[in-house]
Amino acid sequence: MEGTPGRVLNLIEASGQSRRAFAQDIGLDDSKLSKSLSGARRFSSLDLARIADKCGVTIEWLLTGEEPALALAARTTTGQARTALEAAKKYSVMREDLATFGWAQPWRPLDAGALGGTYAEQGRALASAALARTAAAGLSVTGADLPALVEMAFGADVAVVMLDEGFDGLSASSDDAKLIVLGTSAIPARQRFTLAHELGHLLAGDDQGVHLDKNIYDRAQARDPSEMRANNFASAFLMPEDALRETAGTSGLAEAGFAALACDLKVTPSALAIRLQQLRLIDAGTCDRFRKLTAAKAASITGRSEEFAQRVADASAARPPGLLVRDAYKAYESGVTTIRPYANLLGIDADELKQALEASEGAAGAL
Repeated sequence: MEGTPGRVLNLIEASGQSRRAFAQDIGLDDSKLSKSLSGARRFSSLDLARIADKCGVTIEWLLTGEEPALALAARTTTGQARTALEAAKKYSVMREDLATFGWAQPWRPLDAGALGGTYAEQGRALASAALARTAAAGLSVTGADLPALVEMAFGADVAVVMLDEGFDGLSASSDDAKLIVLGTSAIPARQRFTLAHELGHLLAGDDQGVHLDKNIYDRAQARDPSEMRANNFASAFLMPEDALRETAGTSGLAEAGFAALACDLKVTPSALAIRLQQLRLIDAGTCDRFRKLTAAKAASITGRSEEFAQRVADASAARPPGLLVRDAYKAYESGVTTIRPYANLLGIDADELKQALEASEGAAGAL
């Protein structure tokens, strides 16, 4: 037997259960299961979701017999990349399963036309188009919640996960999933730069697969053309040229003004100094002097230490992908899938979450 019925039958046999017991576990009577196995009845989306939950397989595998590329990469990769790839596998499989049910990711690529010039120029051109998109949506890159901005303006899923030391993040792209996984960090500006860097990879279409970034500041990595483009995108996206020219003016920046600008843009003083020198808004000597400031010192100079401390706390916290959380709940609410994907995203036991939701609904109805 081939196809989905054959794969389900193999799972039943591997479980050691009778067909009746297996059917009961997935909420089917055994006659419906028998008809589905014989091809007389199609497995519904909810049937497939329940079978996938029970057996620890993906819906894509049930339908096609193939696993997503990220699932394979996560299983075969070792070392620093393993945790990041495991997280990417988890979220991309959920996204691809939701697409199977009709809940497609709201990915919105840029219509920037053909990119010409050097890779650095391509990155800056992409950043200009991305800034126009965010402005049109009434958003600002200087806002505190950059992951939410990326989700709202571009439709990519953004997750923050505790990764292995020395690994900054990754971007993953497939027909049904666009995902960025970031590591928790005590350096919020680095996390923001990583997010912008990975967004640059997605918008440039650098990979139809997985793009790993162990260290976005590694000089050897920066020689790769796509990395150069992503770095220039991140720099121009987080530190827009017009804003820098307006702030610096014709008289340049004193240390206090520079520190305030670094805090406003939520970037490291080192990255800001380099960007200002590249735009010829400060000279090399001033750049070297400003680069010695730390983000904590810049916050202290401007009386914004409390704000900085909160940013460190925010960057150190895990975050599930907001769009995926929203869509997983909508799919559950509409009855096409189980509550388990939504519960997994929240890190809550599925049965406990279902009971809590039903209890809250009952309480509201009693008022």
